[in-house]
Amino acid sequence: MNVISSIKPSALAVDSVSHAYGSRRVLHGVSLTVPQGQFTAVLGLNGAGKTTLLSLITRLFDTQSGTISVFGHRIDRAPGEALRRLGVVFQARTLDLDLSVMDNLLFHAALHGIGGGEARRRAETVLTDVDLLERRRDKARNLSGGQMRRVEIARALLHEPRLLVLDEPTVGLDIASKLTIVRHVRRLVRERGVGVLWTTHLLDEVEPDDNVLILHQGSALAHGVTAEVVAASGAETLRAAFAGMTESA
Repeated sequence: MNVISSIKPSALAVDSVSHAYGSRRVLHGVSLTVPQGQFTAVLGLNGAGKTTLLSLITRLFDTQSGTISVFGHRIDRAPGEALRRLGVVFQARTLDLDLSVMDNLLFHAALHGIGGGEARRRAETVLTDVDLLERRRDKARNLSGGQMRRVEIARALLHEPRLLVLDEPTVGLDIASKLTIVRHVRRLVRERGVGVLWTTHLLDEVEPDDNVLILHQGSALAHGVTAEVVAASGAETLRAAFAGMTESA
């Protein structure tokens, strides 16, 4: 059920992507558009295929079928051009726990060819944005789970991408940390025009004017503005629409 065709420029275009691990197919012709400057949520239960989809988008896996483009650059044909426009926050923690917060960011900056004073300036800016500049000399292992996640978001923004991809970023966080993360990412969309792809199994993280893809057992059941997806399903709430779609699929 596709209920929207966005008029905003496309930050990410996934077209008819399928993927299998051996004989087990986990994605079935999934298509998705992430408009620039909009929050897009991929909503699905555990095992729906969300992480596999993000692994293809970030090129951890090669695309087997279909195409994926970031700002018009296909990741299979121009991976460098595509990936430099992309910032990623993986579900698993990826900070080096024995390095300081600043050194984690400077190492990432160096990987993107950003060095010296420019790298430190950018690191201080993004740490200020996530309210962690005063922790820059602390080892990463001394941060809370929510603080680690905020550092990972800051790190993903160091090379100034226009598309931010986050895989279940609030898993394992307390309510206060979760709200801080969600609000910060939504502010990036609102104030900086960053396109965001956010995977989750938590319905309360999706708002009525978000762009949403409902993914279930590797298939896209609906894609569009949340309120319109709900209306098209005949349900009154996203929870009811999601339950109706996934239970009947």
